[in-house]
Amino acid sequence: MKILMLTPYVPYPPSSGGQIRTFNLLKYLSQKNQITLVCLYKNNEEKKYLKTLQKYCQKIYPCKRTEKPWQIKNIIKTIFSPLPFLIVRNFSNEAKKTIEFLLKNEKFDVIHAETFYIMPHLPSTKIPIILVEQTIEYRVYQHFVNSLFFLFQPFFYFDILKLKYWERFYWKKANIVAAVSKTDEENIKKLEPYLKTAIIPNGAGDEMIVKKLPKKNLKKPTLLFQGNFYWLQNVEAANFLIKKIYPLLKKTVPQSKLIISGQKASKIKAEKNIKIINLDLNQTKMVKKIYQKATIFIAPIFGPGGTRLKILAAMAAGIPVVSTKTGVEGLAVKNKVNVLLAETPYDFVKKIKLLLTNKNLYQKIQKNAYQLIKNHYHWSVIAQKLEKIYEEMI
Repeated sequence: MKILMLTPYVPYPPSSGGQIRTFNLLKYLSQKNQITLVCLYKNNEEKKYLKTLQKYCQKIYPCKRTEKPWQIKNIIKTIFSPLPFLIVRNFSNEAKKTIEFLLKNEKFDVIHAETFYIMPHLPSTKIPIILVEQTIEYRVYQHFVNSLFFLFQPFFYFDILKLKYWERFYWKKANIVAAVSKTDEENIKKLEPYLKTAIIPNGAGDEMIVKKLPKKNLKKPTLLFQGNFYWLQNVEAANFLIKKIYPLLKKTVPQSKLIISGQKASKIKAEKNIKIINLDLNQTKMVKKIYQKATIFIAPIFGPGGTRLKILAAMAAGIPVVSTKTGVEGLAVKNKVNVLLAETPYDFVKKIKLLLTNKNLYQKIQKNAYQLIKNHYHWSVIAQKLEKIYEEMI
């Protein structure tokens, strides 16, 4: 098949959830298909990564968008336009012209759009379109606005309404809207019950899947939370872990250590006994080493949205996960089978201690989670599912 894939980012290095997702899909889809990629970039530094993507794409068209989102012209355009800020800051005239040119001069079997806010670049076409929503954006933005000082909130609520309207508008422009989880699919269906939908989940990268389940020292445990701290949900989770969970745990498991790592991790403030590791782009080997050091992955996530790739990576690396119900939302996991669930600081400490004192339970969660990754969340399996949807659309 000839696929035209559209992304609002350069899908390499695999440093954000969207980049990890697209890069792995490209890697496996390219084995049987011809892919033309149109991707947005913010600065010329990102162009150096296109060489890596050339292995998987027949043609690549990088298109410039504004480098910094919070520019005066973007803010003014948002205020005096029916479009939400997310669309305004991600719009590229170059991308719009490039896509129009490609559709006039080449034949494609299917158009694959990652995120709804890449859709405004598409002209009217008879080529079937699959729109993949990595998260439901208006819900994520609403959570962010609710976290602001209450006097500031009214200024953002109108943009949430615009975001919700246009997100639904572009869902209806696609032949199929794919969500990354059952939960997101259900939320989409509540708003637009007549849409044709599918689930194309996220997966664990090949580099994170261990060949053999590691043996861990449960007497001197290392707790880990990894994430991109550009996102509010991850900042909230790290602070909850540092301020609420870890002080309680240290009283009964004083030999435990805590690592918080990820992009922009330097914005997380913690005492000296907590290790903060700030990761730059393209540090896959470093990420793998950090996961290898961990005994348990702790994910006290309470905000909606996100791709949950960090949790899948932990499971692939053979690290048992203790998370909230929201944290594993949409993943095909079961409490006490693949993960342990907790909601309060006391719950988290109880579940962590249970894993550390019950070796059989630790190994059971470890093994079941790893097997789930191999059978359900491997990118080769996900790419095959996506190809079947392409074929049905055609």
